[in-house]
Amino acid sequence: MTFTSPLFLLALVPVAALAAAYVVLRRRRTRYAVRFATLPMLDRVAPARPRWRRHLATGLVLTALAAFAVAAAGPQMRLQVPYDRATVIVAIDVSGSMEARDVPPDRLTAAKEAAAQFVRELPDTVQVGAVAFSDGATVVAPVTDDRALVERAVAGLRADGGTAIGEAVFTAADEVLRQATGPASPGPSADPGGEQPVERVPARLVLLSDGHNTAGRSPASSVQAAVDAEMPVSTIAYGTPDGTIGNGARTQSAPADADTLRRLAEDTGGHFYSAQSVAELDQVYEDIGSAVGRRTETTSVTTPLILLGLGLAVAATALSLRWFSRLV
Repeated sequence: MTFTSPLFLLALVPVAALAAAYVVLRRRRTRYAVRFATLPMLDRVAPARPRWRRHLATGLVLTALAAFAVAAAGPQMRLQVPYDRATVIVAIDVSGSMEARDVPPDRLTAAKEAAAQFVRELPDTVQVGAVAFSDGATVVAPVTDDRALVERAVAGLRADGGTAIGEAVFTAADEVLRQATGPASPGPSADPGGEQPVERVPARLVLLSDGHNTAGRSPASSVQAAVDAEMPVSTIAYGTPDGTIGNGARTQSAPADADTLRRLAEDTGGHFYSAQSVAELDQVYEDIGSAVGRRTETTSVTTPLILLGLGLAVAATALSLRWFSRLV
């Protein structure tokens, strides 16, 4: 929690002083009563002392004052709230190394199944597209509300060729910029008419790859394109360090290049994940899905604190009138 006017928290000092004074006065009054008469006499004179009830009303009033003091400081909290609209593009590496069988039945099949599940479980407010990349990158499913279309496009992917991670980012950025703008966005973009700024629908690229960039433009050169499209890139390094492709004596090592994917995610404001099994990949997609379509907003909690203080003050007054026939 943060405060717009933290100096007002000093108002808690007199509230604490009042609480301390109340405790001191109650103890002093108790000692005086014990000196004045023996305990058996007190039991006969006041057999039904209010005990805890006499402290509750005062406690409620002091808590209400504390709530008012904190409210005066302008408290704010960072909360996750859903976007009205969002765009997610899933980019899947279909290079030849995705035929490695270190993740059964093979990397690409497992990746396609996990990606399809991810698409199905995204919130309804999220539009989805798909990009496949090997020696180059292609939009296999334009951004759409039709989840079945995206799933069919992903299911039809086949492994072949090299790995063009940078081209995948450029292609996804172009697809995002092609989309119509909407009301929910982390920042304004230029209006094509040159009149008033409009807000772009927030977008994210989820890129899964298992190898080094071997074709096209480099991932580093694609960072600016992702930033210009306001599209953080979350990357998933998929596969085990011992993955190989080929049969018999002709095999080739195919480990995931975690460093390249991590730098791409960090430079674009996304998140990096590593998955070496189907279960881990499913968990990664679940984590991404819980964050996609939501943004962190700083929200004022002044009003709830004021309402809390008023409620406590009213409760203290009502209880005092009910139990003692007087105000607090």
